[in-house]
Amino acid sequence: MQNTTNPKVDWFFNKATPWQEEYTKLRMIALDCGLTEELKWGCPCYTLDGKNIVLIHGFKEYCAYLFFKGALLNDANDILIQQTKDVQSPRQVRFANVLEIVELEPVLKAYIHEAIEVEKAGLKIVPKTTAEYDVPAEFQSKLDRIPALKTAFEALTPGRQRGYLYYFSQPKTAKTREARVEKYIPQILDGKGVDD
Repeated sequence: MQNTTNPKVDWFFNKATPWQEEYTKLRMIALDCGLTEELKWGCPCYTLDGKNIVLIHGFKEYCAYLFFKGALLNDANDILIQQTKDVQSPRQVRFANVLEIVELEPVLKAYIHEAIEVEKAGLKIVPKTTAEYDVPAEFQSKLDRIPALKTAFEALTPGRQRGYLYYFSQPKTAKTREARVEKYIPQILDGKGVDD
């Protein structure tokens, strides 16, 4: 078993935060499971042979473990939370105080060990295909009226297509969706993704 803290991560646990006690307990649980402690995205991340297993992070109302392949875990205790409907693989276990963590420690260790086995087995989440995303009406009407746009969109990689469909469908109002579509037509015609 690893059970070694990483000095590069110590600052995260030493900074003043309302979750300091909770973070420290979550750290010890992850290290007890033999994982390697690293710093990723400014948070303690626990890995196995370089593969991400679980991450500690905090928000105003709660702190959490984030299981990178949480959707593949059994979740017999019904504690895993999908942050939004669009999050495909990661799942959180949220905590409001250290007592909750102490009470769940055996369960958390079991989930970590299951996550390790998922990683060792090479299991992966199959992402939603582009066809599974809704095409907002505002974008569909442009695709129907502008053949060059339809051709350019279909030539994009599936990931870029999904990025646009997701981005275009997020606003609640048709006016905002329409504005987004208009703004990104030149980028689609140039073969670029939303973030390019």
